[in-house]
Amino acid sequence: MEIAKVSCLQSKTLGLKEPKQQQPTLGRCLKRRWMMSKRLGRLRRLPEMEVLFPKTLGEALSLLKKYSGAAKAIAGGTDLIPKMKRREIAPKYLIDLKGVADLNFVNYEFENGLRIGSLTTLNEIRDSSAVKEHCPILVETVSQMASVQVRNMATMAGNLCNAVPSADTAPPLIALGATLKLLGPEGERTVLLEDFFKGPGETALEPLELLAEIQIPPALPGEAGTYLKHTLRAEMDLALVGVAAYLARNSKKDICEEIRIAMGAVAPIPVRARKAEEALRGKPISDTLIETAGSLASEESSPIDDIRSSAEYRREMVRVLTKKAIKQSWERAKAASG
Repeated sequence: MEIAKVSCLQSKTLGLKEPKQQQPTLGRCLKRRWMMSKRLGRLRRLPEMEVLFPKTLGEALSLLKKYSGAAKAIAGGTDLIPKMKRREIAPKYLIDLKGVADLNFVNYEFENGLRIGSLTTLNEIRDSSAVKEHCPILVETVSQMASVQVRNMATMAGNLCNAVPSADTAPPLIALGATLKLLGPEGERTVLLEDFFKGPGETALEPLELLAEIQIPPALPGEAGTYLKHTLRAEMDLALVGVAAYLARNSKKDICEEIRIAMGAVAPIPVRARKAEEALRGKPISDTLIETAGSLASEESSPIDDIRSSAEYRREMVRVLTKKAIKQSWERAKAASG
């Protein structure tokens, strides 16, 4: 005990031997490797597979049907490839969609709003002039995600189809009222994004369907939103909690005419804070009302304890981030409507 309290310099002066650092042993190394594999999943080489390269949507859908049950469509692959390395899935065929030019676009129309193709990368969305002008909350969201290298490959559609509870793009898109255009053998159908998620890793996408585009209604004057996430590091980490708020301000009455609040990483799927929304809808925004909404959102969340955070801490962060998101959105709406 006495030796542990003296410095290295004091040890040399007193002629004491410095305590040896514990050297790594094979047992410790194996235990550390086992703990990491338990947390992250053991990464292996990719299994043998055949990669197919369709040039049109029709070809891609035909290949999905031909190799039904044995094929997976791949866009950026930033979620799919790690899953394959961990042997969570082992498709015999990969249908590479990058050659399908019809799926890579960002368009804005006054009547229909913003349309984002499923092959559009996160960085292409972040750098799009149409997104910056008409949907800045998405620029804010994408800028907080992953690294530059990952954003150059990853797609928003892939982030949604992966369907992890902490998916960053889900809360802001739900708050925006986004819908998804799905294509399959039976034709085309549209699904509201908040109805798309069925559970962790589970969606309404049928095995022979592809997500073709993300559709966002046109923004009206006085509308604005914010997405906030809490992580241990900056954009490199998955969200411990993510909260998006999108509201419409009636400038004549100075009230919150409409609002949607969506939360991520606090339930099996991204969820709306409907009680918090109801507390704000049709009322003038005040600090007291914001405090109430934050508490209601926290009560509506159902987080779990896991290796990244405790449920109690997540609930508290829901309260904090919800308050902040509402306040920022209200201030942005005031600035937009004058």
